[in-house]
Amino acid sequence: MMTEPTMEKLRALKLFTMTTAWIAQREDPSMTELSFDERLALLVDAETLARDNKRLARLLHDAKLRVPSACMENLDLSPKRELERALIRQLTTGRWIAEHINVLITGMTGVGKSYLACALGQLACRLGYRVAYKRVPRLFEELNLAHAD
Repeated sequence: MMTEPTMEKLRALKLFTMTTAWIAQREDPSMTELSFDERLALLVDAETLARDNKRLARLLHDAKLRVPSACMENLDLSPKRELERALIRQLTTGRWIAEHINVLITGMTGVGKSYLACALGQLACRLGYRVAYKRVPRLFEELNLAHAD
């Protein structure tokens, strides 16, 4: 069998995860029970998942979120927070991004504005969008510098 040349071609095509998954399949005797199509589907799934995860990691890194662990699923929706559940549910769909609708978060110090902003940023990254996290003073500073030029 021409395993090594095939592996080299996969690596040349930058299909690194697929190559690793193929090696694992070859070493797993239970894989012989699967059809060619099933095994190929597993290899393609592994490569796709790895690329999706790598893209998400890059988007999250580039976003420079102040609270990188923030996510919509972990929002505290207790009544004392005074967050509208219906609005949060609507924001969680991400439709506001596709429709180019701005979200403005206001409130007193310490109520969780930054966490919510980071959770929305993380959601946008998971949906495949690029994110730039900026606090208002820095945003205004950058806008003024851009206007000055």
